[in-house]
This record gives sequence, structure tokens and C-alpha cells, in this order.
Amino acid sequence: VQLAESGGGSVHAGGSLTPSCVVQGHYSTMAWFRQGPGSDREGVAAICAGAGDTFYPDSVKGRFTISQDNMKTTITLKMTNVKPEDTGEYYCAARPRFSSCDSQWALLSEYYRYWGQGTQVTVTS
Repeated sequence: VQLAESGGGSVHAGGSLTPSCVVQGHYSTMAWFRQGPGSDREGVAAICAGAGDTFYPDSVKGRFTISQDNMKTTITLKMTNVKPEDTGEYYCAARPRFSSCDSQWALLSEYYRYWGQGTQVTVTS
């Protein structure tokens, strides 16, 4: 599986941004992670390829939306009402096809095998 992110950039607090991830290959679960300066990598959204179930941490629930297109070749992360603490490098990640998709680990980085190179998101106050 190959992943390529795009669509990062700089945005004012309260604004919106929609980075996307182009996927080559098949997956069971896709997720977006972010890593701020001096911080661990944090899962911010995940989606199951089959049922389309989605998962979010409380920090972004109601503000971020993950979606996949019908062909499952593009994953987008719609970010609204962004905050300065949303600043970081955003990565998309994938689990292999036929592996399970479960809420218990969907936002944990150690369960993902494939990673993109990242796209920077900066939120200014």
C-alpha cells in the first residue's frame, strides 16, 4: 500500500482545511495521525473500509470528519473550527486488507503498517 498526503497549509483559528490522502492498494482501516512539536503521534480519525465506521478522540470530535470515496482511493480529513493546538504534521496510515477494523485500536499508531510522508498543518491565532 502506498499513501501520499496533500492539502496541508496555514489557516487561522476557527477556519477550515481539508487534507487528503491518495491510496494505492487495498486496506481494511485508514486513519489520520498528527504529531506536534515535542509530542507523540496522536490518532485523530479512523475509518473502516467495509462498514465505514468512524472513530475520533474527544479532542476533535464534532470538528473533524474522515471520509473515503466510493473507489477507496482517496481519504479526506475535513477539519473545521480549527484551533492552534491542531498544529502539527498530519500523516495518513493504513492497515492491510483482510485485517480487522476495531474501535479498541483504530487510533493507535502501532497497529498501522503503512504510512505516508506527512503534510504540515499550521493554525495561527
